[in-house]
Amino acid sequence: MAPHDLRRPFKRPKISDQQRRRELSLQRQAQHRRDAQQQARCLADTILSLQNDVAAEAEPQFESSPQSEEHSQDFDVRDAAKLKGAEARRWFAKQLMLPEWMIDVPDRLSSDWYVFARPAGKRCFVVSSNGITVSRLRNGAMLHRFRSSLPNGGARGNNSYCILDCVFHEPDQTYYVIDLVCWSGMSLYECTAEFRFFWLNSKLDEIGGGNDRKYRFSAVVVYNCDQEGLKAAYTGMVPYVKDGLLFYNKHAHYQSGNTPLVLVWKDENCSQYVVDTDSKGQVPDQQHVVLELLDDGGVVTSDDPPVKFGCLDSDFVQKTGLKTSYLLRFAIGEGGLCFADGKLEKADLHYLGKSNRARAFADSYSKVIFQYAVRHSPLKIEHLFASISSSNEEENTPCDTEMVG
Repeated sequence: MAPHDLRRPFKRPKISDQQRRRELSLQRQAQHRRDAQQQARCLADTILSLQNDVAAEAEPQFESSPQSEEHSQDFDVRDAAKLKGAEARRWFAKQLMLPEWMIDVPDRLSSDWYVFARPAGKRCFVVSSNGITVSRLRNGAMLHRFRSSLPNGGARGNNSYCILDCVFHEPDQTYYVIDLVCWSGMSLYECTAEFRFFWLNSKLDEIGGGNDRKYRFSAVVVYNCDQEGLKAAYTGMVPYVKDGLLFYNKHAHYQSGNTPLVLVWKDENCSQYVVDTDSKGQVPDQQHVVLELLDDGGVVTSDDPPVKFGCLDSDFVQKTGLKTSYLLRFAIGEGGLCFADGKLEKADLHYLGKSNRARAFADSYSKVIFQYAVRHSPLKIEHLFASISSSNEEENTPCDTEMVG
C-alpha cells in the first residue's frame, strides 16, 4: 500500500512535550506582537500630544518590552558586521533559527505547515552590508567573503543591508535560501513564514539569483504540507542533494535559537545521514550525544531552558580537569532513555571525552530524542501521510450538532 493511501493515524508512546512547546511559542509570538503594537500606539499618541502641547518641557519616557529591547540590540547587523575574530564568531553563532527535530507529528500538519526538501551542505547566515557580502557558518566562523547582487552587497551605496538564512551547496556553488530575515534594511523577524517566503521569491526574482557572480542564490521550492505537497517534497526531483525535509509552521516568526515551529525530519530515502556518525564517518554501536557541563556538574542540552541528562561527580570533574561550559561527549548505554509524561526521567550516560573544539553548541533535546527514536522506534513517512489523511477525514466529518435559531 502506498504511503499516501494510509488512513489509520499512527499512535506512538508519548516521549515529548513538543506540541505543548509549539503552542507556547505561538502564544509568546502573539503577546510580543501585542506589546509592539501597544508601543507603536503609545509613540503615535505621544507625538500628537507633543504637537498639541508646545509648552511641554520634557519628553515623556516610555517603557519598552524587554523582548523588543533585546530584539533591537541583538540584531543590529550593521554593528555586527564590524566585529572581528572570536567576537564576530560568538555573535553570529547565536543568530540562526535552528529547527527542532520532529519527535511527534504536529497537530494540523496539512493546514498550518509548509514542507520542503532541505539541501545538503553548510548552514549559514549571509549578510550583505557596506558593499560586501559575508557568509558565516552555524558556529560563527566565516565561510566566504565576496561581492553579490544582494542589496548593498557588491557596491557601497547606502546604509541598507540584507540577511539571508541559507545552505551552501558546494557541488553547484549555490546558496539555497531557506529563509529571508532582512531585505534592504527592512526587518522581517516579526513577519510570519507565510509572508517571508512570498517576499523571498519576489526579491530573488528581482536580482536574478546573482547569476553573473561567483556564487548563485536560489530559493527552495516550498509546498503546503498536504498529501500532494509532502509527496512532492519527499520524492520530487531537486537540483541539489537532499538532506531530509524541513517543516515550517506558517505562523512562525524568525527567532534565534531552537524553535518547535520549524522541524527537521529524515529517513534513508531522503538523506544520506539519518543516524549520526562518529569522527571517522562510521555509525557507532551506541548513540553518542554532546552535552554542556554546568557549575554543579550537571550535563545539559542547548535548549532554552536546557534539559538536564545527568550529573558528573565533583571528584571526577576535578580529576579530569573539566571546566564549566565545556562540551562533552557521552554514549547512551544499554539502559537507554526513560520517559514519563513526555519528559526525560533518566539517561544511561557513559563519558567518552571532550567534544570537537569546532563545535559551538551542545545537542538539542529534540535531536537526542530523534536519534534515539531512529535506533528504536522511528517516525516514518507513512506516519506523516497517515496523520494528514486522519486530519482531513476529521475536517470533512459533518457535525451532528444542530443550530438552534
